[in-house]
Amino acid sequence: MSGDGLDRRAFLQGGAAALGGAALALGGRAAWDAATASEPAVGPADAVGRAFVAARGVRQAGVGTPPQSFASFVSLDLVDGVDRAALVRLMRIWTDDIDRLTGGRPGLADTEPELAVVPARLTVTVGYGPGVFSAAGLDDRRPTWLAPLPPFAVDRLEDAWTGGDLMLQVCADDEVTISHAIRLMVKDARTFTSVRWVQRGFRRSPGATPPGTTMRNLMGQVDGTRNPSPDADGSLIWHESGPSWLVGGTSMVIRRIAMDLETWDAVDRTGREFALGRRLSDGSPLTGTSEHDAPDLDAVDSLGFPVIDTSAHIRRARSANPAERFLRRPYNYDDPPAPGTLSRSGLVFVTFQRDPVTQFVPIQRQLDKADMLNRWTTPIGSAVFAVPGGFQAGEYLGQRLLEV
Repeated sequence: MSGDGLDRRAFLQGGAAALGGAALALGGRAAWDAATASEPAVGPADAVGRAFVAARGVRQAGVGTPPQSFASFVSLDLVDGVDRAALVRLMRIWTDDIDRLTGGRPGLADTEPELAVVPARLTVTVGYGPGVFSAAGLDDRRPTWLAPLPPFAVDRLEDAWTGGDLMLQVCADDEVTISHAIRLMVKDARTFTSVRWVQRGFRRSPGATPPGTTMRNLMGQVDGTRNPSPDADGSLIWHESGPSWLVGGTSMVIRRIAMDLETWDAVDRTGREFALGRRLSDGSPLTGTSEHDAPDLDAVDSLGFPVIDTSAHIRRARSANPAERFLRRPYNYDDPPAPGTLSRSGLVFVTFQRDPVTQFVPIQRQLDKADMLNRWTTPIGSAVFAVPGGFQAGEYLGQRLLEV
């Protein structure tokens, strides 16, 4: 590979001297690091900005991490000619970027280092699509579940939000931090990749709700009440055995779900709660009094009808099989509306699970068949990625897969 990535790769390979004047830029980064190391201690006003999440570990950050307030998802396609050696170079570059940026330090080729000093719990999670395995000549190591999801009747998928060879999930409690991280990492990958699509999402701002509060989507629905714990229910999420590159890893499903908020607004509160099977005020099931009460799916009203309708979302999204659960980590989106409309909003529905075929797909089939919310929600994008295990000191991301 050659071109714009030359300077960056040369720095990482210890060749700064060969780049002449570029060595001065490296010195500038060192001076910047020294200057920022003596900044004042954290105070109440900037505690959110200074908080950081360690990048290195058995698992990649950004999966079990308590969700940050903002997220961007960047799907990239590999350009022609990228092979395993090129992927190794890219992963080395990205590993260094992630390690620096999440610690509040600028990247080696950072042209806006001032924007890097507010980590704000920044995490960068990298996922591999099927194209990575083909480019690296490793199709025999691709998990059988790493493929597009089967078609569902409710899907109206658009190419603009579907598929990809590589995924960058970039999350933080500050949008400037996210924007800067994406710009640096995409610039560093431009000789290897092209951008396929970008999705941006948000939750409540830092401190707006108590820690542990279940997020609400833009329909007002609590989203993620029955989430498994990344620690207590880790066997549902993490690969704990198998190929070494996947130990500590997981799978990521990204579904872009458009919401018809204009017609949803026309439904009265009773009708909305009937469709959900939960009260909007506190998320409690119609048969309970608090959010985390187990719904009584056998309860009937005075006329003998189910209190929670057979097509209510809460019923369709449940399974009697405890293995058919997955970690939800969704974000709202609210894009500028088309002329003559009031909204173009929805959910970037992100899930993590060991195996999407045995965990995600069965629940989606239940929803596909008879979920009342299908009247107001439409999946318009879909992608599946393998999230390799994390990287330790002296390693680069994906090393156990790419160096075989």
